This record gives sequence, structure tokens and C-alpha cells, in this order.
Amino acid sequence: MVLPAAWATAAEKPTVTLSKSQAGKGGDITVTGKGWRPNALLMMLVCGQSTPGKGVPGGTNSCANDTGRAVTTDGKGAFSKKLPVAEPPKPCPCVVHVATVTGEKAQADAAFEVAGHPVEPLPKQQGGGKLSVLTDTRLEGSSGVLTWFGAPPSRKFVFTVGNVGSAPVKNPVFQVGTSHGVFAPQWEEQQWRGTIAPGKKAQIKLPVELSAGAHGDYLVSLKFGGKVLAEQPWGVGRPWGVTVFWILLCVVVPAAVFRIGMAVVDKLRPHRRRRGSRPAGRHRTGRISELTDRLPKLRLPQGAVAADDAARTPRTKPPRGSGGPGTSGASGQSGQSGKDSATNTGTLPWFTPDTDPGAGTPSAGQLSAPSENSPTTKGNT
Repeated sequence: MVLPAAWATAAEKPTVTLSKSQAGKGGDITVTGKGWRPNALLMMLVCGQSTPGKGVPGGTNSCANDTGRAVTTDGKGAFSKKLPVAEPPKPCPCVVHVATVTGEKAQADAAFEVAGHPVEPLPKQQGGGKLSVLTDTRLEGSSGVLTWFGAPPSRKFVFTVGNVGSAPVKNPVFQVGTSHGVFAPQWEEQQWRGTIAPGKKAQIKLPVELSAGAHGDYLVSLKFGGKVLAEQPWGVGRPWGVTVFWILLCVVVPAAVFRIGMAVVDKLRPHRRRRGSRPAGRHRTGRISELTDRLPKLRLPQGAVAADDAARTPRTKPPRGSGGPGTSGASGQSGQSGKDSATNTGTLPWFTPDTDPGAGTPSAGQLSAPSENSPTTKGNT
């Protein structure tokens, strides 16, 4: 029975071969791999203090991450690419470490010697318990209002581990790392307080926090004893509150500057005051009275005023024969009538129809009122 090619590829263990087993700093080697998942993204690193049988106990912290290279496998799960040689931060023995970046976890190592790099024996590993993740991991928690405005998002990384070793594990120290895109994770040590006996399990919750304003797709990784135990994707939303804040800032600040500028211009502009204006502190009624005093007064002509007074003064017709001969009466009365007529005549600039001098005098030729010097007749003695 012949298995399909896809099944054969999946059953084949990933392998890595090198064009050179030794090279100095500044050179390069060709790394060839087979048996990997088709179209998978891989990362190649030169790591120190490692062996192909034990892997990389110190994690990527013991690798030359700055000279690492990414490569994508073809449809058959194979690849070939050059890798520059660099000295890792840890002494040799060294390996070329190849691991998947996304998807199902897979890795392979090939022994390599960096010429001129110090070589030291591997540190002794303490025997005892061994932890293994038993259930799927998850992230607990939610983002608050402050996260919408750029606060650091945080979650609880929840997982269940079991002790598959022969000794208890007391106060284990885990490494929690977060990575974004193809960048290597940033590891942070966190200690869990407690003891896990052989054959027992425990649920562990570790806090995870990103930087302020972080958004996009992140990957949370868990490592213990130099081995990655689990990974959990984390999608972080964009902090739209920051965008709204900048939009409002671009609108409010120019408006405020414009208002301040207009206020300054209004203060510096010279004010035009009317002549004789009072200080601003005076009462408003004082201004009104002052304005009325300055208004021009209307005056009638002198003749019109006299005519108006004459029209308002009541008049009586003199008795018949008061000024002719044969008129009887006392001389005092006649003199008084003449004085009143002279007074009225002197104040009138014209004659009205009811004060016609010819209407009440015997002589029709007299056109003016009798004066005080006119001769009077004496009565019979």
C-alpha cells in the first residue's frame, strides 16, 4: 500500500543539514531543510550553549538574533538558504536552530562550530519534576475605557500543567513572551507560588501586558525549562479614542488661537470717543441728562409770541361815544379806557377783525387806537 505524498511528508520528521560544519565570524553557510510543512515560515538562528539532542535550553536569548534569517518552504516542505555566521551571546557548543514562526510548532537543530568562539561545557540540569501543558490555553479579561484611549492592554494567561516527572516542582518559574508579526518574542520571567506533586496538575494564571497603544495580532508564548510549552494568539483592537482626540485637537486648538488673536487685536485697536464724553464709570442717567442739555432749543419769533399772548387775553368793546363830544362820563374812566387801549395797541403788531378800530368809534376815519395824549371832553359841570 502506497501512502499519499501529503501523508508521507507529514510523517517525515523535519531535518536540517549544513554546507559547512565550521566557519568563522563574517562568513556564511547554506542551510538545507526537508520534511517541513509546505509553505511554512521558518526562522534560522546560530545559538550557543546548545546541542542537537537537548535543543536550546536558554531559548532565543542564547542565539544571535540580529543575524537570523527567515525562509519559506516550498510545496514539498523543503528549503535552502544562506545564513551569515555570527558569534552567539553564549559560548559553544553551538547549533543552527530552525523553528516554525506560525502554525504548528516544529523545530530542528544541526551541530555547528563557530571558529574563534569560546567553548564551555553545558551547565548541569537539575533532575526532578517535569511540567507539561494538559489543556488548551486561553486569555481572560477584557479591555476597559482607558485602553480605547491608548492604555496598555492586559490579560490573564490561563493554562493547566501536570507534573510528569518523578519529583515535585516547587514555585516554578515560567517565561511569558509576546511577539508581533515575525519578530522574536520578548520574554519576561514570572514565578508561580505553589508545589505540583508528581502525577498532579494545577491551573496557573499569569498576567500578560502589552505596551501602550499596542494594536494588531500578537502571539503569547509560554516557556518552562528552556522549552516552549504553549502559544496563544491575541488580537488587540486599535485605540480609536486616540484618533478622535487628535482630530478634536486639530479643530479646537486653531479655533482657540483665532479667538485669542481676535481678543488681542480688539484690545490693541484705538477707540474713538466723542467730544466731551464722560468717563465710563459715570451713571447712564448722567449721560442722558447731559445729552438733553446740549440739544438746541426751539424759539418762536418775537412777533408770534406777542400775537399768541394777545389772543389769549380777553377783550371788551369800548362803550359808544366814549371818545366823541357830548359823551357823558367821568374823566377818570375816560383816561383809564384810553390807557388800556393804548396798552393793547402797543403790544399788537397787527389788527384782527374783531378789534377793528372803526367798529366802536363814532369817527370812521380813525384807523388807530387813541393815544394817551388825545384831548378828552369834560362832562357838564
